[in-house]
Amino acid sequence: MIYEIALLPIHKERIEMFRRAFAEVAPLLTRAKGYGGHLLAQGIETPEQFNLIVQWQSLEDHTPGFEASEDHRMFMMGLEEYFSEEPRVYHIDGAASCSPFLTERRPN
Repeated sequence: MIYEIALLPIHKERIEMFRRAFAEVAPLLTRAKGYGGHLLAQGIETPEQFNLIVQWQSLEDHTPGFEASEDHRMFMMGLEEYFSEEPRVYHIDGAASCSPFLTERRPN
């Protein structure tokens, strides 16, 4: 398992339109081979910066898989007008160990 992390810079005045456009094209992503879920999160300090984190079964499922598909072309066509500059994408290994921060509670 791997994670794709896409940094999406959005024109400040088009943030709400971007959110609606993403909701419209998201099904193109969710039906891709190897897709395991995603999170679209807006930056707090920089609200015009969105982070798209997608879980993939393998790097090949994302690239060349989804990236070479017609669904990816349509996905990007639906979003590109909202980008203030070219998005940056990188991948991380999903098998790396991490603490269960969502389930573990520390005493106060």
